[in-house]
Amino acid sequence: MKIYGDRQSGNSYKLLLLTSFLEIPYEWQDIDIKKGETKTDSFLKMNPNGKIPILILDDGRILSESNAILNFLAEGSDLIPKDHFEKAKVLQWQFFEQYSHEPYIAVARFIRHYLGIPEERRAEYESKQEGGHKALRVMETQLTKNKFLVGDYITTADISLFAYTHVAHEGGFDLSSYPKVLEWIKRIESLDRFKPMNSI
Repeated sequence: MKIYGDRQSGNSYKLLLLTSFLEIPYEWQDIDIKKGETKTDSFLKMNPNGKIPILILDDGRILSESNAILNFLAEGSDLIPKDHFEKAKVLQWQFFEQYSHEPYIAVARFIRHYLGIPEERRAEYESKQEGGHKALRVMETQLTKNKFLVGDYITTADISLFAYTHVAHEGGFDLSSYPKVLEWIKRIESLDRFKPMNSI
């Protein structure tokens, strides 16, 4: 199978981390979003939404949206709970990641780390800080109860949230105010077959 992604993208990194944890073989195809490679006709035929990552299976079927791909690849593994309620909690955290976390932390990271906060985007960057800290506070509260987001073992929910949280400082977020989040980051980084970002 092939994974199309950008090495700098947290959404792409989710899949890198999962395939490493589960030792799933794949072929990586670089897509540079800053060069507009997700807007080409050939890419849009694969994903009309023009976003990465996408997964192309051996039989040619295509799946997009990082968390959908994550759960598809992890199905049947210990990263997906067998209990229906706990499985729903994984989805709850993944929806949280896409609607309450990524739009603030990932976007602030992009504006600050890759664009250098151009003046025309400064107000947008500053507006992302409050939402990002709110998301981190929600995570901090949950991680005072459990080692991981759904319980005492890692799930795809943790992989989804880890991708952009562990580089949140690149978006101007000081994680020292969130000790449980920092412990959780170290806990994931200490797991067997952990693979850091940009190590494709």
